[in-house]
Amino acid sequence: MKKTVLNKMVLSAMFLAVGMVLPSITMQIREIGNMLLPMHLPVMLCGVICGWRYGGAIGIVLPLFRSLVFSKPAFFPNAVAMAVELCAYGVAIGIVYLYVKNIKGGIYISLVSSMLIGRIIWGAVSAFLYYLNGTVFTLEIFFTRAFLEAVPGIIAQLILIPAIIISLKKASLLK
Repeated sequence: MKKTVLNKMVLSAMFLAVGMVLPSITMQIREIGNMLLPMHLPVMLCGVICGWRYGGAIGIVLPLFRSLVFSKPAFFPNAVAMAVELCAYGVAIGIVYLYVKNIKGGIYISLVSSMLIGRIIWGAVSAFLYYLNGTVFTLEIFFTRAFLEAVPGIIAQLILIPAIIISLKKASLLK
């Protein structure tokens, strides 16, 4: 079934709503709430299901809107850096998936590619924003936050996103 612009807009709005609510649920477990990367899931799914333009748009809007509505994440530098990072995830996974969706394991290729691209972009933007703020953003901080602290979220993404995409394909809801 070919998705119309209206279908993509409605689905994108749903992904935005999920991204607004999901962090409130995961933050009930303070120790791992942030580690689960709850805003990443709907953005990446949006990039695959609706396309890179929609995934990128939801990626930019979600952390900024959530910061304005709930004051979490803190607007500067966190939400600003996350907006660029999540935009990169949505765009990267959408574009890579276009080219590898018919390859066995294509969802994993697009997912891992977007995870690496998004984290590198997040690190570069964070370094710049921290510099503007007069603070230091070291490689140690980058690797700790982007990889070590993110392990539960990375695992969740590697399990949930392919499972959802494969299920949608089996149900003929996604090509």
